[in-house]
Amino acid sequence: MKRQDDLVQAQILPGAASQHRPFPITSPPAPLTSYLLQISRVLLFAALFGAPLAFGAVVPWAWMSLGLVASLALFLWGLGSILQGELKVIWSPLYIPLAIFVLLGVVQYAARMTLDKSETRQALVLLITDLVFFFLAVQHFGGNRSTVLLPFGLVVLVFVGGLGLFAILQSASGAERIYGIVETPGGVLFGPYVDRDHFAGLMEMLLPVAVLYIVGRHGRLTLEASIWRVCVVALGLASLLLAGSRGGLLALSAEIAVSSFIIRRASARIGQRRRLASVAALALVAGGALFAYMDPGWAAKKLGSIAYVDRTWAEWTGDRKKMAGDTLRMWRDHPLLGVGLGDFETAYPRYQSYPSDTWVDHAHNDYLEAGAETGLVGGLIILCAVALFLRLAFRNWNNPFRSHAGWIRLGAAIGCCGMLVHSLGDFNFHIPANALWFAVLAGIAATKSD
Repeated sequence: MKRQDDLVQAQILPGAASQHRPFPITSPPAPLTSYLLQISRVLLFAALFGAPLAFGAVVPWAWMSLGLVASLALFLWGLGSILQGELKVIWSPLYIPLAIFVLLGVVQYAARMTLDKSETRQALVLLITDLVFFFLAVQHFGGNRSTVLLPFGLVVLVFVGGLGLFAILQSASGAERIYGIVETPGGVLFGPYVDRDHFAGLMEMLLPVAVLYIVGRHGRLTLEASIWRVCVVALGLASLLLAGSRGGLLALSAEIAVSSFIIRRASARIGQRRRLASVAALALVAGGALFAYMDPGWAAKKLGSIAYVDRTWAEWTGDRKKMAGDTLRMWRDHPLLGVGLGDFETAYPRYQSYPSDTWVDHAHNDYLEAGAETGLVGGLIILCAVALFLRLAFRNWNNPFRSHAGWIRLGAAIGCCGMLVHSLGDFNFHIPANALWFAVLAGIAATKSD
């Protein structure tokens, strides 16, 4: 009777007989929920740092793995949050345009408004994967979880140095295969990427995070530790220059310009400005010196063609102009909703205006390609999303240095700006690893700390 009375009392007054519940369902052991959230974060890190090593995740098994990792990480985050007793979602205004853009792709696919449904399906999978990673970045790095950004900044610094060193040694050895085993079309490769410009696209996003991590931690590091960290950044910078990417160099120049403007206008202390200037100057000098020593000659010549017009530069810009004109004609014929998400490659042969022995799969301008695929509706959504991102990322541009996490958020924002500039002349957003990094850095940059 005593046990029955206790059960009745517990049903009437929840919690009255809690001492008799050895396995509470709504309050699982704290370590379990903590482990689930930590595993979700580890999966996010694994995807970030593993995707570039898997050839930029351009091969099917790699980008499909990203989708599986994103799904598992999202499931573990949701389960851990529910078992914690609350499902607290950190809000970002960017969810709205991103969700609308995905919905546009779904409508195109479901209504058969595409030229190739299989290509649209693949593009949707990649787009939703990036959206999930953006959401996870906001949840794991936003609000009162900003302390996670400090180890993130350190890991980015190490990754920049390690990847840069690998690419430099690979270039110096004259390797014609990635990892010594994987052949690439035409033997064009750099680091784990099959294209030099896309390697540069990754580095231009990571370098600002690494540099501003060092600046933010300057007061807590010894002089020797600071010098070693600057040398690590120099490896990444030298590898970017050795890639010989003109778009990468222009993006890096834009990042330096944005950083200089913010530092000059921001209400930063004189000491903070001097630290940033000294770290950036040392990294530029060391990286430039290493580049000059390792460059066989062609990279400097190619980068230098930006300053003067030679035959190669004229041919390169001429082809890009023709592709841009063809893409605009494609957009003109499908003004409202485009030819279909992911269908540029299928549609382009009908619009190609110049002879070429190469197959054109991208417009070498992510904005024009997106407009041709999704029309005026998609173009307006992208324009609104970019404007909203810039507003959110730089809303505290005059005082971003109140915490160490603030420096890393600023680095993420500047890295995204570099990617946005580079995409005017390339298709980095169609490289899954680079798109993944942009999504995560955008989530970090556009989210406030508590």
